[in-house]
Amino acid sequence: MNIPFLDLKAQNSTLKQEILPIWEEILDSAAFIGGKYVTTFEEEFATLTHSKYCLALNSGTDALRFIFIALGLQPEDEVITVPNTFIATTEAISQAGGRPVFVDINPRTYTLDPEKIEAAITPKTRGIVPVHLYGQTADMDTITVIAKKHDLWVVEDACQAHLAEYKGRPAGSLGRAAAFSFYPGKNLGTCGDAGAVTTSDPELAATIAMLRDHGQTRKYYHAREGYNGRCDALQAAALSVKLKHLPKWTEARRRHAQRYRELLRDLPGLTLPKTAPGNLPACHLFVIQLKNRDLVMEALAKKGITTGLHYPLPLHRQQAYAHLRLPTGSFPVAEACAQRLLSLPLYPELSEEQIVFVCDSIKEILR
Repeated sequence: MNIPFLDLKAQNSTLKQEILPIWEEILDSAAFIGGKYVTTFEEEFATLTHSKYCLALNSGTDALRFIFIALGLQPEDEVITVPNTFIATTEAISQAGGRPVFVDINPRTYTLDPEKIEAAITPKTRGIVPVHLYGQTADMDTITVIAKKHDLWVVEDACQAHLAEYKGRPAGSLGRAAAFSFYPGKNLGTCGDAGAVTTSDPELAATIAMLRDHGQTRKYYHAREGYNGRCDALQAAALSVKLKHLPKWTEARRRHAQRYRELLRDLPGLTLPKTAPGNLPACHLFVIQLKNRDLVMEALAKKGITTGLHYPLPLHRQQAYAHLRLPTGSFPVAEACAQRLLSLPLYPELSEEQIVFVCDSIKEILR
């Protein structure tokens, strides 16, 4: 049986008849940048995340970068985050002028460990960026208390957390602002690249609106230098179509994750992901922990099962951050996870037969 890690064709083929007529309208009108489809999606996504404002952008990376710029990050300002995330989290900090400072993760949830934050705070620290990794929110109550104590802002990296909830509140409403990615492989993914900022801070929203459009307050009037970070109408329209399906897709992901748990429970040599109290994960990824991860991955590939690694090398060990001089052993939990974590196929269209085959294959390999 051939089981891909992600099957975007299965999802998009069912939506063609919804998306293509709208795209034809946009093509006929030639209204490609901004306009009603971008505004409509922004309103819909702001409502979904219980935020006053949503700013649609061209990527989740720019969403993070524009937040940090709008918050006034200065050279040598420090921002605390985790080493087990995609580099967009930290390159956005660096490109906004700041310096990423890593803190290790909780070994059960793989999110920022609040118990280790205060030891990393210095007079240069400006903020904290918890990453809602694999679709589970970080321990936001504890993080927020620490941030208030030290007068720091909190920005959510919610790029994997569409419809995730923390104690009944949606990701995107838990900090000063949040960044979302709509890269095609995300739970809500467009047909290209896009992202968004959500916030309830009107000043922050106004600044990001300028930053994404060359610093313009109106056409050809520039209050500051900005960037070309706009979301185009074609992507926004596709996102609005998909947004209507997101709740049922998310429920399917949660069912599939629960089925994996049932079939892989109590299996020697395998550790299942843990859900923290008060969390309702979006189940972007289903990640197991194995001692012989690479061997299992190779054996699954021979059976036609494609898996993923998120992430095989922590950021502090990447060449891009060699200048930080953080040796192996600096963040032992993140480093151990990088050697052991394996992401299994997980998407709404996954069938019961496919899930059973994956689990039976894992059992056979481990035996």
